[in-house]
Amino acid sequence: MGLYSNTALTETRDASRAVEEIRRQLDPAGLKAVLLFVSIDYDLEALAGELRGAFSVPVFGCTTAGHIGPGGYQRRGLQATGIYGSSVSVTIELIHPLDQCQAAVSALGQKIHSDPLRKETRRFGILLVDGLSCLEERLAAALHHCFPDMPLIGGSAGDDLSFHSTFVYADGRFLSNAAVLALFETDAPFAAFKFQHFVPTKELLVVTEADSENRTVREFNGEPAALAYAQRLGLTVDELSPEIYSRFPVMFKLGTDYYVRSIQQCNADLSLTFYCAIAKGIVLRLGEAVSPLEAAEKAFADVHRLVPNPSLIIGCDCILRRLEFEQTGQIGPVGELLARNRVIGFSTYGEQFNALHMNQTFTGLAIGEM
Repeated sequence: MGLYSNTALTETRDASRAVEEIRRQLDPAGLKAVLLFVSIDYDLEALAGELRGAFSVPVFGCTTAGHIGPGGYQRRGLQATGIYGSSVSVTIELIHPLDQCQAAVSALGQKIHSDPLRKETRRFGILLVDGLSCLEERLAAALHHCFPDMPLIGGSAGDDLSFHSTFVYADGRFLSNAAVLALFETDAPFAAFKFQHFVPTKELLVVTEADSENRTVREFNGEPAALAYAQRLGLTVDELSPEIYSRFPVMFKLGTDYYVRSIQQCNADLSLTFYCAIAKGIVLRLGEAVSPLEAAEKAFADVHRLVPNPSLIIGCDCILRRLEFEQTGQIGPVGELLARNRVIGFSTYGEQFNALHMNQTFTGLAIGEM
């Protein structure tokens, strides 16, 4: 059989029992790689120790702010997806430390380009990054420069909105200040895609003071950032919360498209910290939501035209989307739609699509049957 997958899930907290449960659910015959999504409340050192002896194929993954699997959205647990088939090979590359990512990516490019693809195959990449590193933009740009023709999607690791530490898993270890790139080579059809459910309004917010290194806006339109943002929503600063940020993001224009820049938190000095890069002088517009279910249905219909009957869709879905769906009562219908489309993925602190890092977006890679 060309390419297929099987997903195992456990909410058992004991590391040894949890790994044994997923190992039993994944058939070793034909297994090429294992993709892990892990709740931050596990003992990660113990879990890594158990994982090292559980599988003889590459294993990669990250901590999350929730998973996506056969049951739709899942808040906690250990989820493992086995990738199978004769038409796929998977190579795992660890990039660590991230502040030296450009040199690491350059070396990786020389290594990969010296091993040319077979005539009938193509390559795509899945990128998982420490979600608190603030280095996703630099890494995605470096990878796109090195592999300009390779579709690349990915997500930033989470820690269930505690914003303390996030980790990727590769080479038998959970690491911060790191990223893992999974390079898939296959002759199966595939397509990368993305979608969101926001459109820009006429409300302008100009970044007049910012700490770009820490993704923090100090002022919008010459006013304290949190105050200016709250006033345009008719709220007080005390009413700001992750649920508000998820429903009312800001957007910036690049070319002909608008991209979401999402707020992570309000700080004591009334500055706002973002999940994505931000800089003085950027002109943003307040975003307005359209139906998330309709946007997702249209996106998946488009994907099915490109890749009929996908056997697997790997998806990276912003945590703020899930928070919005929970608040508006749409978590069930949207989760059911993802499950029907065979989406395996996680709730992220940011999403990567080719050369760009963004927020409140779903980025995905659909892989077809042979």
